[in-house]
Amino acid sequence: MSRFFNRERFGTPQILAGLLLLVFVGECLWLIAHQPPRATSTDELAWIETGVAQWHGQGVAGTGFPNSSQDGLRASDDDREHSPLWYLIGSAPVALLRISPGSASWIWLTRAPYVLFGTLLGGSLWYVSRRLYGNAGGYIALGLYCFSPTVIRTSTLWSAQPDIAGAWGTFGAVFTAIAVAHTLYAPREVVLWNWRRIVLLGVSLALTVGSQFELAIIVPVLLVLMLYVAPERKTAAVAILGAACAVAIALLFAAYSFHRAIFWQSLTHAKLLGSQAQAFVMRGTYVQLRKEVVVSGPVLAVLIPAALITYIWQRRSRYFGNTAPLIVAVLFAMLRIGSPHAADSVFSLLTVVFLLVFVAGISADLLETKGRELAAAVLAGLLGANAVWNLVRLAGIGS
Repeated sequence: MSRFFNRERFGTPQILAGLLLLVFVGECLWLIAHQPPRATSTDELAWIETGVAQWHGQGVAGTGFPNSSQDGLRASDDDREHSPLWYLIGSAPVALLRISPGSASWIWLTRAPYVLFGTLLGGSLWYVSRRLYGNAGGYIALGLYCFSPTVIRTSTLWSAQPDIAGAWGTFGAVFTAIAVAHTLYAPREVVLWNWRRIVLLGVSLALTVGSQFELAIIVPVLLVLMLYVAPERKTAAVAILGAACAVAIALLFAAYSFHRAIFWQSLTHAKLLGSQAQAFVMRGTYVQLRKEVVVSGPVLAVLIPAALITYIWQRRSRYFGNTAPLIVAVLFAMLRIGSPHAADSVFSLLTVVFLLVFVAGISADLLETKGRELAAAVLAGLLGANAVWNLVRLAGIGS
């Protein structure tokens, strides 16, 4: 126990990060408590109902097997975008406790898994940013994340789709794959030695693809990143990613209650890429993406362009730790532009999350230049203003 609670693992940085995450949880709870009456849509009731049915051994959610109806709500038939895991996550608490939609605790229990995933994503964001850029980078990324209206809305399903689980899985998959690739130079039996990271990567991929089939595009991206980091260990990189994919497939198969035919049919009919070529030549799609990013925090309208200019102008900022999250953010931004008709998109959320890492990295670089005092003052002012703006808006919802 003393080895865990040492200064290296549990010190001032961890305490400050924990306090920020507690504020984030408080914001989520405030928003849940002030959701308007009958805020739950019929669609949400339907997918939670189908998830509850599978938890109780009645069919496989999202596959139309069996096609049944309860309380006038028709079960989802052949969902081409989500696996049963998407249904099982949100319905788990009410299914296990057997809470009906009319209960006062129902809305709290259906939101609880997503608040948990939002908190875990914030903790992962802080951990990765701190490892890459130091304490300053970790605080900047987490400070922007904890006061982001988009993240808070998604974590509480306030007029938002339950995309936060898939976002956490994707974020974890990217940086776990990079971490695994960095260990490939160790003089050991790489695949066997990395079994814990392989399992973690497999769980991340299962959560990613299980939340939305289109996110399977991250698998070839992971392979490219791993081969770039460890070009001399290509065979080991492919073997590790293949093993992680096998773990992910096994977990997804379990989410289908081990129904082999349904599992295969669902995968063969899955919607893997919904981008439309004509969307890339429409100005409105780029304006839409810009609005969705800025809604995630007004200071991002200043920080993201400033970070991009610094990245281009300052050669010392163009290293892998900054470039990787920028490339992944651009990928998801392009996917969002290619599918502009969805009201809420996990691609927008992922674009914002990876841009927060990029902004944190560039900001940490600026804090190491001769103008560090000016940079620190500007960043403190922007982060503080962003936090106050978000808290004021939350208070306005309460009143």
